[in-house]
Amino acid sequence: MKPLSELCSEHLKKSAAEMPSEEARTAPGNGVNTTPSTESPAHQNGALSSPDASQSQPPFSGATPPAQPPRDQWGGKYEFLLSCIGYCVGLGNVWRFPYLCYRNGGGVFLIPYFIMLFFTGMPLFLMELSLGQYGAAGPITVWKCCPLLKGIGIGMLCVSTLVCLYYNVIIAWTFYYLGSSFQSPLPWSCDALQNIALCANKTNSTQSPSEVFWNEKVLGVVHSTGLSDPGPVRWPLALCLLAAWIIIFLCMLKGIHSSGKVVYVTATFPYFVLVVLIIRGATLKGSLDGVAFYLTPKWDQLAEAQVWNDAASQIFYSLGIGVGGLLSMASYNKFDNNVIRDTIIITIGNCTTSFFAGFAIFSILGHMAWRKGVPVGEVADSGPGLAFVAYPEALALLPGSVFWSILFFLMLFMLGVDTLFGNMEGICTAVMDEFPQLRSNLKHKTLFLAVLCFSFYLMGLLLITDGGIYWFTLIDSFSTSFGLIIITLFMCIGISFFYGVNQFCQDIVDMICRCPPWCTKMLLYFKACWVVFTPFLLTFILTYIFIEMYRTSLRYGTYVYPMWGKALGVCMGAFCCLQILIWAIVAVSKESGTLKDRFKKSIRPLNSWRVNNINSQEQHVEPHTIEGPFTVNLTEADFTGMNWEAISEA
Repeated sequence: MKPLSELCSEHLKKSAAEMPSEEARTAPGNGVNTTPSTESPAHQNGALSSPDASQSQPPFSGATPPAQPPRDQWGGKYEFLLSCIGYCVGLGNVWRFPYLCYRNGGGVFLIPYFIMLFFTGMPLFLMELSLGQYGAAGPITVWKCCPLLKGIGIGMLCVSTLVCLYYNVIIAWTFYYLGSSFQSPLPWSCDALQNIALCANKTNSTQSPSEVFWNEKVLGVVHSTGLSDPGPVRWPLALCLLAAWIIIFLCMLKGIHSSGKVVYVTATFPYFVLVVLIIRGATLKGSLDGVAFYLTPKWDQLAEAQVWNDAASQIFYSLGIGVGGLLSMASYNKFDNNVIRDTIIITIGNCTTSFFAGFAIFSILGHMAWRKGVPVGEVADSGPGLAFVAYPEALALLPGSVFWSILFFLMLFMLGVDTLFGNMEGICTAVMDEFPQLRSNLKHKTLFLAVLCFSFYLMGLLLITDGGIYWFTLIDSFSTSFGLIIITLFMCIGISFFYGVNQFCQDIVDMICRCPPWCTKMLLYFKACWVVFTPFLLTFILTYIFIEMYRTSLRYGTYVYPMWGKALGVCMGAFCCLQILIWAIVAVSKESGTLKDRFKKSIRPLNSWRVNNINSQEQHVEPHTIEGPFTVNLTEADFTGMNWEAISEA
């Protein structure tokens, strides 16, 4: 194949001979190119073509496009890997996976879990990384590859906003517990003065000291009657929330140059703590009972749909797919980074972490059950109940409980901060790609980040009132529910059938310059998943979510949410996924011709999508050695949208 610069020169000479004047290439009155190409410029792998495709191309002005501010890049591949691992390995690995494992058949749960990983998690993870790295753009701008689907990026931004709103509240709770852990004895232990009477009267007591501390001291939920009665802001928590947002602001102030260095600590420290907790738990009496409870297989549960849905949802949410964080972090990669290798390392590492976290959790919960003389099932819990009630109570029973409590809540803080980095990076990258002047001006960027963090802080105050836990549960339940599944489903279908799955695979091969044979074979597997298996499994998850949403009521403890509260949650999820429809209508309305022609034009990549790719490659490959992908046909529109001579002489 000839180098791309020679192809460009030959095409320009041919065009000059066929069209001697500019007027011959331009239709009267509208100034757009109407010369038909010898072949259709449409994608040959799933996208549709149009004979008048060139009508939507802008006229050639002869001027070089304005230079964009330089895009940051990771300081090294380990920064990207650690950032992604820190983003994926979050609180759900510690407080959700172990509970789901014992509830859904123990060790048997690993079978549907890894099936969902290989057929849903890994393909979608690779799709987001590849799309961000190849396009070198955030979750909104990257959809220049298919303007019809720009709403997917907007929807990701909406989901990420809701997640950031409530996720930092968890970090505020962690701060509160971390500060309380420096007291001896721990304020939720039976040795504390305020709990002596409560622990002595076990027969009439309905709550343990850790439950009293959580519900009365931290949340204040006992002073609220429900969703409509939030009550006053709890100012100790408000200060913790403010401190959490200040830390996020400082760590993200210089973008990936600052957050990329922070992850060396925040992404590795939780692993150190987990290893220490596993070793300590293995030395405790009753720990084997807890591990047996965690892993004992119950084969009959494989036939239940709930088990498969829990496995899929855990894979989906623990990998952070569909909120734009992965796509944004990958956009700062070098163009030739091996995304397939990174996908395998990160996804397998994330799931392995979840599995081993279960040993750290259930070994100590087994000791707690042994001390109390009750079955392990009575002390096991999920979500905030595990992190802030059951496990702190178990730690309070250990010798040196203050040390273990500080270590545990430091780990929770690191896990939460890493995940929030990814979500915030998704929002910042999306906005700065749409407004590049923010990236080039440090003062404006700092002001934007400060306003963003302070806005999240003000909105988060609702979640730290007396009734804030009810709002927290509502947003947590619906922000990453059916709306996120629909967004991801459309992303998978759009890339596979509109952009073209063959073209997408070719893009991945183009990025991996020295693609080993195993990468090529893996692409065949991923292609089958993107076209068949992943959309099918996402549809299964979505159907199950809608059935459960209709059959069951939303609860927090004994409180049942009113219908208007559940309707509000449904509206939150619907608002996120409706962005796909709204922006698809906008994209179609901007084109001309019949409805069919407008649709065909709106699914074709913009010229600026190709320009971005060439600019990315220029940083690593000499222009005169670049070869055009054999699946792409160069048309007149490709040469009138940019100054090719300037590129070839760079």
